[in-house]
Parts: sequence; structure tokens; C-alpha cells
Amino acid sequence: MNEFHKTFNVAFIPAGNTNAQMGGWFRKEIKSLEDLKGLKMRISGMTGIIMSKLGVVPQQIAGGDVYPSLERGTIDAAEWVGPYDDEKLGFVKVAKYYYYPGWWEVGPTVGVYVNLEKWAALPPAYQSMLQAASAEANQWMSAKYDAVNPPALKRIVAAGAQLKSFPLEVMEACWKATNEVLDEVAAKNPGFKKIYDNFVAFRSDQYLYTQIADLAMDSYMVRFRNQSQQR
Repeated sequence: MNEFHKTFNVAFIPAGNTNAQMGGWFRKEIKSLEDLKGLKMRISGMTGIIMSKLGVVPQQIAGGDVYPSLERGTIDAAEWVGPYDDEKLGFVKVAKYYYYPGWWEVGPTVGVYVNLEKWAALPPAYQSMLQAASAEANQWMSAKYDAVNPPALKRIVAAGAQLKSFPLEVMEACWKATNEVLDEVAAKNPGFKKIYDNFVAFRSDQYLYTQIADLAMDSYMVRFRNQSQQR
């Protein structure tokens, strides 16, 4: 990534992650792909391009305008972050269907961008301090969201939200559209293609291992978590 960022004269240091996000708030239930057609959704960036392939009409709306837009019906749906952040904005009052997963942000990294010339001018000790502080923030933020999202989700459901998973038909269509868009961008942008190819290869190996370790254990624990609240 920093090889790419260098072309913009910046260096990037990871400094936080919200972990897997939710799929957003919808004023009506999504039962099939047909329900996405013409749906006005607050969603931006590349995901907006992907969703438009499925008939969604992406809306670029500032954070402070999302709630009133949902309340008035100017938009039909909106994605934000996850339970902890969504609860604070009160979306459950104006859109009762809360969907998951937020497949477009399963691990969104935030961080520090530093001008390369300014970075090079820093004494090595200062560079190390900035890297150490960013690493601490990266770990802290991820741990915080793991801690605060579960109780927030319980409160949101208690307040009336109907928790829903996207239908398999929708997920598969989103997967197909995502790969189409990413392949289109990769065909036009060598820098993106290099990063994308590396990412896909890395992800493949990660899932190979995760399904043996993390997924197997998590699936077992989720399956039996209600047997005893003491364990």
C-alpha cells in the first residue's frame, strides 16, 4: 500500500479498525433482489458503484443529514458503522430493519497519512514514537469495538429493531457485482491491480487457515453458548 501511497507523496500508518460493520438500516424489508431496485440508499464510494449494478440508487449524504433523510423518507436506507455508533444516532426510531453483514466493510482500517518529506525530516526517535502510538491506537480501537458492539446491539433490538440477514440471493448478487467492479478497475489501473492481486492471494490463505482454527472454534462456541451462561 505504501508503494502506492508514495505516488501521492504520503506514507500511511494503520491506527484503528472498527472491525466488521453492519449492513445498515432499511425502512422496508429486503426479501429479494427485486426489493433493491430503485431503493435510495445512503452509501458512497466503490460500494455505491457496486450497489448501483443491482438497481440501488446511491446517495451521498453527510453524516448529520442521514437521520432526517431517513425520517422524511428522502432515502429508503442508510449504512453507517455498527451497533455502538448507530445507536447514538437513533436510527432505530426511523428505520426498523437492521441488516447484516456489512460486506463492504468487514475490516475497515483507518490511520495516519504523513507527508513523505515531513516524515523524512523527523528524527528516528519521533518516527518510532508515531509508529508506536499508531500501533497502540490500532489495537485499542479494534478491542473497543469488540467490547461495545454486543451490548449496543442488545439495546437496539430491545428498542424495536428487527435484526435481519441479507438474503442469500442478495449476497451472491453483491459478490458477483463486487468482483465485476474490482476487475474493471484493475484492468484500467496497474497500481490497483498490484494491490488487489496481493490482497486476493493473502485473503485466500487466511480463509484456508481461519476455517480450520477461528471459524471451527467460533462455530462450536456459538452453537453451544446458551447451554451455560457460566462458561
